[in-house]
Amino acid sequence: MEMVMFGKGVLLGLSIAAPVGPIGLLCIRRTLANGMLNGFMSGLGAATADAVYGCIAAFGITVVSGFLVEQQLVLRLFGGAFLLYLGFTTYQAIPSAAAGAAGNKGLAGAYGSVFILTMTNPMTILSFAAIFAGLGVGTTGGDHILATFLVMGVFT
Repeated sequence: MEMVMFGKGVLLGLSIAAPVGPIGLLCIRRTLANGMLNGFMSGLGAATADAVYGCIAAFGITVVSGFLVEQQLVLRLFGGAFLLYLGFTTYQAIPSAAAGAAGNKGLAGAYGSVFILTMTNPMTILSFAAIFAGLGVGTTGGDHILATFLVMGVFT
Protein backbone atom coordinates (compact mmCIF):
# COMPACT_ATOMS: atom_id res chain seq x y z
CA MET A 1 0.00 0.00 0.00
CA GLU A 2 2.90 2.35 0.73
CA MET A 3 4.29 2.04 -2.79
CA VAL A 4 0.85 2.77 -4.28
CA MET A 5 0.67 5.94 -2.19
CA PHE A 6 4.24 6.83 -3.21
CA GLY A 7 3.27 6.41 -6.90
CA LYS A 8 0.21 8.61 -6.42
CA GLY A 9 2.44 11.22 -4.81
CA VAL A 10 4.83 11.16 -7.79
CA LEU A 11 1.94 11.66 -10.20
CA LEU A 12 0.49 14.47 -8.11
CA GLY A 13 3.88 16.18 -7.78
CA LEU A 14 4.37 16.02 -11.54
CA SER A 15 0.90 17.41 -12.19
CA ILE A 16 1.68 20.42 -9.99
CA ALA A 17 5.30 20.99 -11.10
CA ALA A 18 5.21 19.98 -14.79
CA PRO A 19 3.63 23.11 -16.27
CA VAL A 20 6.47 25.49 -17.05
CA GLY A 21 5.85 28.72 -15.22
CA PRO A 22 8.13 31.40 -13.79
CA ILE A 23 9.85 28.97 -11.41
CA GLY A 24 10.51 26.46 -14.19
CA LEU A 25 11.88 29.19 -16.43
CA LEU A 26 14.10 30.42 -13.60
CA CYS A 27 15.49 26.90 -13.15
CA ILE A 28 16.10 26.59 -16.90
CA ARG A 29 17.82 29.98 -17.02
CA ARG A 30 20.07 29.13 -14.10
CA THR A 31 20.97 25.82 -15.69
CA LEU A 32 21.96 27.50 -18.93
CA ALA A 33 23.77 30.41 -17.27
CA ASN A 34 25.41 28.72 -14.28
CA GLY A 35 25.59 25.04 -15.09
CA MET A 36 23.69 21.87 -14.36
CA LEU A 37 24.44 21.74 -10.64
CA ASN A 38 23.11 25.26 -10.07
CA GLY A 39 19.98 24.44 -12.05
CA PHE A 40 19.56 21.20 -10.11
CA MET A 41 19.81 23.04 -6.78
CA SER A 42 17.23 25.56 -8.00
CA GLY A 43 14.88 22.71 -8.93
CA LEU A 44 15.55 21.06 -5.59
CA GLY A 45 14.45 24.27 -3.86
CA ALA A 46 11.16 24.20 -5.78
CA ALA A 47 10.67 20.50 -5.03
CA THR A 48 11.29 21.09 -1.33
CA ALA A 49 8.70 23.86 -1.23
CA ASP A 50 6.23 21.57 -3.03
CA ALA A 51 6.96 18.86 -0.45
CA VAL A 52 6.31 21.33 2.39
CA TYR A 53 2.97 22.26 0.84
CA GLY A 54 2.28 18.58 0.22
CA CYS A 55 2.88 17.93 3.93
CA ILE A 56 0.48 20.68 4.85
CA ALA A 57 -2.20 19.23 2.58
CA ALA A 58 -1.56 15.55 3.36
CA PHE A 59 -1.38 15.92 7.12
CA GLY A 60 -4.32 18.32 7.15
CA ILE A 61 -2.67 21.21 8.93
CA THR A 62 -5.60 23.53 8.40
CA VAL A 63 -4.23 26.24 10.68
CA VAL A 64 -1.12 26.64 8.53
CA SER A 65 -2.97 26.38 5.23
CA GLY A 66 -5.58 28.86 6.49
CA PHE A 67 -2.82 31.30 7.49
CA LEU A 68 -1.17 30.98 4.07
CA VAL A 69 -4.47 31.60 2.31
CA GLU A 70 -5.20 34.61 4.55
CA GLN A 71 -1.73 36.07 3.88
CA GLN A 72 -1.74 35.39 0.15
CA LEU A 73 -1.73 39.10 -0.76
CA VAL A 74 1.43 39.73 1.27
CA LEU A 75 3.03 36.55 -0.05
CA ARG A 76 2.17 37.49 -3.63
CA LEU A 77 3.58 40.98 -3.17
CA PHE A 78 6.80 39.54 -1.73
CA GLY A 79 7.03 36.97 -4.52
CA GLY A 80 6.34 39.60 -7.17
CA ALA A 81 8.96 41.93 -5.74
CA PHE A 82 11.46 39.08 -5.68
CA LEU A 83 10.66 38.22 -9.32
CA LEU A 84 11.14 41.88 -10.27
CA TYR A 85 14.49 41.88 -8.47
CA LEU A 86 15.56 38.69 -10.28
CA GLY A 87 14.43 40.13 -13.60
CA PHE A 88 16.30 43.39 -13.02
CA THR A 89 19.53 41.65 -11.99
CA THR A 90 19.24 39.31 -14.97
CA TYR A 91 18.71 42.27 -17.29
CA GLN A 92 21.71 44.12 -15.82
CA ALA A 93 24.02 41.09 -15.92
CA ILE A 94 26.61 40.95 -18.64
CA PRO A 95 26.43 37.57 -20.38
CA SER A 96 29.61 35.54 -20.29
CA ALA A 97 30.89 33.19 -22.93
CA ALA A 98 31.07 30.26 -20.54
CA ALA A 99 29.16 29.60 -17.36
CA GLY A 100 31.41 29.70 -14.33
CA ALA A 101 31.43 27.00 -11.71
CA ALA A 102 29.16 27.93 -8.83
CA GLY A 103 30.60 27.61 -5.35
CA ASN A 104 28.79 26.38 -2.26
CA LYS A 105 27.45 29.86 -1.54
CA GLY A 106 26.04 30.04 -5.05
CA LEU A 107 24.41 26.62 -4.74
CA ALA A 108 22.88 27.46 -1.36
CA GLY A 109 21.63 30.73 -2.80
CA ALA A 110 20.15 28.95 -5.81
CA TYR A 111 18.35 26.48 -3.55
CA GLY A 112 17.19 29.05 -0.99
CA SER A 113 15.96 31.67 -3.42
CA VAL A 114 13.79 29.25 -5.39
CA PHE A 115 12.53 27.63 -2.19
CA ILE A 116 11.44 31.01 -0.80
CA LEU A 117 10.00 32.12 -4.12
CA THR A 118 7.95 28.92 -4.43
CA MET A 119 6.77 29.19 -0.82
CA THR A 120 5.37 32.67 -1.55
CA ASN A 121 2.81 31.12 -3.91
CA PRO A 122 -0.20 30.17 -1.75
CA MET A 123 -1.99 28.79 -4.79
CA THR A 124 0.28 25.75 -4.56
CA ILE A 125 -1.28 24.68 -1.25
CA LEU A 126 -4.73 25.16 -2.73
CA SER A 127 -3.74 23.06 -5.75
CA PHE A 128 -2.47 20.24 -3.56
CA ALA A 129 -5.51 20.38 -1.29
CA ALA A 130 -7.92 20.36 -4.24
CA ILE A 131 -6.18 17.48 -5.99
CA PHE A 132 -5.83 15.47 -2.77
CA ALA A 133 -9.49 15.98 -1.94
CA GLY A 134 -10.73 15.39 -5.47
CA LEU A 135 -8.90 12.11 -5.87
CA GLY A 136 -9.36 11.03 -2.27
CA VAL A 137 -5.62 10.73 -1.92
CA GLY A 138 -5.37 12.96 1.12
CA THR A 139 -7.67 10.69 3.08
CA THR A 140 -5.10 8.34 4.53
CA GLY A 141 -7.36 7.51 7.44
CA GLY A 142 -4.99 9.10 9.92
CA ASP A 143 -2.19 6.81 8.79
CA HIS A 144 0.88 9.01 9.00
CA ILE A 145 3.05 6.42 7.26
CA LEU A 146 0.85 6.53 4.15
CA ALA A 147 0.83 10.34 4.27
CA THR A 148 4.64 10.31 4.53
CA PHE A 149 4.95 8.07 1.46
CA LEU A 150 2.56 10.38 -0.38
CA VAL A 151 4.69 13.43 0.43
CA MET A 152 7.90 11.58 -0.49
CA GLY A 153 6.35 10.88 -3.87
CA VAL A 154 5.40 14.54 -4.32
CA PHE A 155 8.99 15.55 -3.52
CA THR A 156 10.37 12.99 -5.97
